[in-house]
Amino acid sequence: MDYTMKRLLLLAFLSLNLFSVNADTLTLKAGHPETYVVKKGDTLWDISGYFLNDPWRWPKLWGVNPQIANPHLIYPGDRLTLVFIDGQPRLVVKQHIKKSPEGRIASKDGPIPAVDLSLIQPYLTQNRVVDPAVFAALPIVMSGESPSLHHVVSDIIYVNAQLELGLKVAMYETGREFFSLERDALLGQEMILTSSGRVIESGPISKVELLSSLRETKGGFKVAPVEDEALMSAYFVPKAADLAVPAAIIAINGNIREAGKLDVVYLDRGSEDGVKTGHVFSMYRDGEDITIDNDGMPVRTLDRSSYDKVLAHFSEDTIHKMPDIFHGNLLVFKVFDKTSLGLIMFNERPARVGDKLVKPEPLTLKGD
Repeated sequence: MDYTMKRLLLLAFLSLNLFSVNADTLTLKAGHPETYVVKKGDTLWDISGYFLNDPWRWPKLWGVNPQIANPHLIYPGDRLTLVFIDGQPRLVVKQHIKKSPEGRIASKDGPIPAVDLSLIQPYLTQNRVVDPAVFAALPIVMSGESPSLHHVVSDIIYVNAQLELGLKVAMYETGREFFSLERDALLGQEMILTSSGRVIESGPISKVELLSSLRETKGGFKVAPVEDEALMSAYFVPKAADLAVPAAIIAINGNIREAGKLDVVYLDRGSEDGVKTGHVFSMYRDGEDITIDNDGMPVRTLDRSSYDKVLAHFSEDTIHKMPDIFHGNLLVFKVFDKTSLGLIMFNERPARVGDKLVKPEPLTLKGD
């Protein structure tokens, strides 16, 4: 092997290694602070946003610090200091120590979570998406002891199933049906929580006492055991989603046209597709198709004439697809079999139904 070829191979090897290192390097935000004192109401995502262009990468920012490897251990009053270990930025915690046997001053506030729990708590306990066959087989509310058609807390309702005495159940109103945008397949049936209660008498028609109520419960509402997932912890660790097939937004909570920061959306992928709680996706809108007309000029889709449309239909050579447009990042916080719920954590443009969700790439070109 001649000298020139050896140099080329060595250069290629170094380039590949340099690329892999850069792809995993944290990029600090321009103007980042050197220290930060944790305040009540902070989240791990928010704090990382002061230091990083990619706040979802906070586990790496704190990964080598055993004191705060577990997010439960970060409390209001802790002082975080930015240091460099092996050339990589890290946050370490400086705890307040009394010069007395008492040791650390304990915070009266609880540990800070990954994200603002108040934003997702209603969805952790209220929203469910189930298989249509499962939904159809659930028992229903028949009526109640009260002559009213609407039932509230302390009312006794009747359910057309023999339920276990003492079982905690939830009542659900029928929500939306979710379909895959690309396969036009039914992914699941949304169930909207209205109330919860306990079985006080078991039989072919069981009696349930309503213990809590978000809205009035009526005949025909579905009844299901209280899901264990409602008790799940939201102290999850974000990680880049890497699915074989890109996901997509199929619905926005509240049926609004566009979603922004801290809005909740439904994804067309779930646990069966490998989606997990804590997965982070980047949102992209399909790039526009530009047509070249007879004069060699680019024509946008909205500006096409009838002739341009015909030309584009029969000649693919005249169509040029523009790059997809980055819209922001979302965090998955609840997963069903074929769908999941995501919270938009950052957006440069409004998100819409149909936006693609792919593995997030580090923002290595911003900051210092």
